[in-house]
Amino acid sequence: MKIKAAVLNQVGSPFAIETLNLEAPRAGEVLVKVKAAGVCHSDYHLRTGDTKHALPVVPGHEGSGIVAEVGPGVTRVQPGDTVVLNWAPSCGTCYYCLHDRPSLCTTFVGPLWTGTMLDGTTRFSRNDEPVYHFSGVACFAEYVVVAEISCVRIAADIRPDVGALVGCAVTSGVGAALNTAHIKPGSSVAVFGAGGVGLSIIMGAKLAGASQIIAVDKAEAKGDMAQAFGATAFVLAGPQVVKRIRAMTEGRGADYVFEAIGIPAVQEQCLEAVRPGGTVVLVGVSPMGSGTNLPGSLITRQEKTVTGSYYGSANTTRDFPLYLDLYQRGLLDLDRLVSKTYRLEEINEAFADMLRGETARGVILFD
Repeated sequence: MKIKAAVLNQVGSPFAIETLNLEAPRAGEVLVKVKAAGVCHSDYHLRTGDTKHALPVVPGHEGSGIVAEVGPGVTRVQPGDTVVLNWAPSCGTCYYCLHDRPSLCTTFVGPLWTGTMLDGTTRFSRNDEPVYHFSGVACFAEYVVVAEISCVRIAADIRPDVGALVGCAVTSGVGAALNTAHIKPGSSVAVFGAGGVGLSIIMGAKLAGASQIIAVDKAEAKGDMAQAFGATAFVLAGPQVVKRIRAMTEGRGADYVFEAIGIPAVQEQCLEAVRPGGTVVLVGVSPMGSGTNLPGSLITRQEKTVTGSYYGSANTTRDFPLYLDLYQRGLLDLDRLVSKTYRLEEINEAFADMLRGETARGVILFD
């Protein structure tokens, strides 16, 4: 079938809207009509080259839609089901899955990073040449073919834009607070970066009962946004940020510090901003090949813990419905997280707004 999609043809170029061929789903695969796709820094990293990937590629890893067709052997979903797309599918049988760490599943890592389906081939093509899939989802397209395991069925009455954000930002952020850090009630928390993921961390910290939540961002406009989501204070990013966080926490530093940007220098600030015995959680994805200077002597002497959080340490089959249930009960303000919507043709404008810090989360709507 012919479909319209955003394509990155070379590093440094804008996303181009093109017509591609999309092959029907094969065994274990599902054709999804995309309803909404979130605008995330992880897709922009393809454009800058910070994330290396085979090109040309259809970006987009945060999406929701309706199942249009299923391939042979599919049992998890059927046509007409509403689904959120999972960009880190898990097999259920490897070491990590059996130890309740499905976000670390290694079974599908190879094909996802090479930009193919699980069988090593693509379903997108252009002039009989392959066009690659980002994270096995590639949802900046009207229709996508994904692995069955990448579909998590949700209630049909969930707004498509809200469902899409659960597919990445919400799960990465709320999960980092609840699943990775296990924030204790009454704790102090600092969150560096108030984009979609950072704001979701703030919501998760509030849900966990943190008494003090300090948001940090370089854009002053993010101050009001962060406080609307539950931050108790806002600090403008800069050389004085650690001093200010310590001043707000009786000179100690915060109990938990989250980095939601992926900038090594900011990660180093986070280690300074956390108290002795506290925990730094790195959520943002740094450029491939970059390094972070975290002094081992300081970590040892002050018993600071530094840990990563990949996809919010999520079990998506469990957590997607859980977060949507919390949303429907008024405990996660996901409506507010969708601050602006765009047509697919406006995708470059959407990323420009994101880079200027003008949105909590922008979303591409397909209808």
